[in-house]
Amino acid sequence: MERPKIAESPLELLDTPGIEPGLINQYFGPVAFGTLGLTTSVLAHWVTKRPIWSGLQIHVASTALGAYIGHYMEKRRNAKMAVRDAIFRDYIRLHPDEFPPYERKQYKDIFEKWIPIR
Repeated sequence: MERPKIAESPLELLDTPGIEPGLINQYFGPVAFGTLGLTTSVLAHWVTKRPIWSGLQIHVASTALGAYIGHYMEKRRNAKMAVRDAIFRDYIRLHPDEFPPYERKQYKDIFEKWIPIR
């Protein structure tokens, strides 16, 4: 297995080519909101003292609507994060003096010598 590349500048931290979202990240929004839609319609039937699984078309429609809302919200969030990352990249590109390259540190340089007190 190939070790991940260590970023040498702040601009490299925002550049992630070839990384795709995982399975959970892809489908969490539609599944969560679809489940919320189904739960809402089932609870509405339960509160009004109707048979819970009567009117299946309502359950299917509310689940589909919830899944669509979850998908839309996920797309909107991704677009918002892309704009945010573009602003960050542009700021880092225009102000390189505020973001010097990283110098690698080892733990032995960071930690102080430890002496146990008993």
